[in-house]
Amino acid sequence: MKRLIVIIALLFSVASASILIGAGMGTEVDTDVSYILIEADTRSVLDSQNPDLPRNAGYMSKLMSLLLIAEDIDSGKYSLADELTASQSVAGTKGSVVWLQPGDTMTVDELIKSVAVGNANDALTVLAERSEGTIEDFVIRMNTEAFDLGLRDTSFYSPYGYYDERENTTANDIALVCAELSKYSFMTDYFAIWRDFIRNDTYELVNENSLSRTYDKHIGFKACHSEQAGYCFAEGGRSEDGTCYIAVVLGGKDYDYAEKLAKKLCNKGFSDYKVTVTMFPDEMLAPLKVRNGEQSAVMMKIEEQSSLVIPRNSGELKTVVVLPDYVNAPVYRGQRVGSAAFFNGKTLVYESDIIACEDVKAMNYCYVLKKMLSKLIE
Repeated sequence: MKRLIVIIALLFSVASASILIGAGMGTEVDTDVSYILIEADTRSVLDSQNPDLPRNAGYMSKLMSLLLIAEDIDSGKYSLADELTASQSVAGTKGSVVWLQPGDTMTVDELIKSVAVGNANDALTVLAERSEGTIEDFVIRMNTEAFDLGLRDTSFYSPYGYYDERENTTANDIALVCAELSKYSFMTDYFAIWRDFIRNDTYELVNENSLSRTYDKHIGFKACHSEQAGYCFAEGGRSEDGTCYIAVVLGGKDYDYAEKLAKKLCNKGFSDYKVTVTMFPDEMLAPLKVRNGEQSAVMMKIEEQSSLVIPRNSGELKTVVVLPDYVNAPVYRGQRVGSAAFFNGKTLVYESDIIACEDVKAMNYCYVLKKMLSKLIE
């Protein structure tokens, strides 16, 4: 038989709310557009339209390239101060460039700035070859790490975002890449640049993402457009308490529409949501009775607690703990003995196992005999 313990705790609640961009945010929604709003740490999806619709996203592919480069710098594979030499591969580079010629040298710092701010494909070639030796191997790594991140609707065929009918992604997948990028503060510093100069101030870079100079919470990431992809925006904003919301818009009809929608989605995150932690105290769990064990009871704990994104106007969260009256020995440390569920009204918002904190061996003949002799001696 199980006993049900209902504990009213933690002064917050999670409501399943849908953000009505059209009615609530003053922007008419194009139903062909894909967009998503997530909180970066929890990956909670707070609003979306066509988030998993595969579509071409043009230069958004560079965000995955920059993530791999950020990982390599963070791991010490190379540094921002290193000078790299352009190989023959930069000759005849298509699209945006900073006019690198084979044999030219630039620091990693300037190369990243050229990619993050200026979309420079020749600069990205130099960085990709430093990371993996060849562009082909770099693309293989892009796809491998994309799968590891949970990107199930994305395929890369180059680091650059050149149009390829085989290369597609989704708003959801781009948001996950941005969430990873948001962890690297040195990389988000580049995304915050609106205008700068490189190569001894002889070449000007201007960020296509105007929010880099107009949005006070801006931390990145990219704006781009093409005939096939339409107008695309990936925008991240961070508040003073560190909360980061990410909005991705793919397939916008024009720049102004995509920019405004991305900004309004981020602002909706800051105005309507907050991040909190469950923090259910294990001390509220009394030891669980053990039958036929060398100990009569076992201590328990909630296996894992979590951060949650909740509406700002939330009420109280109800915690429901389900445990048996007893367990039979043997009991093993980490063994599941019950569950803790967190509800808003009738809506389950989070659940975790309750586990044993220690081993409890089953009684055997030798143990019983030893106990009897101990009693006799006493």
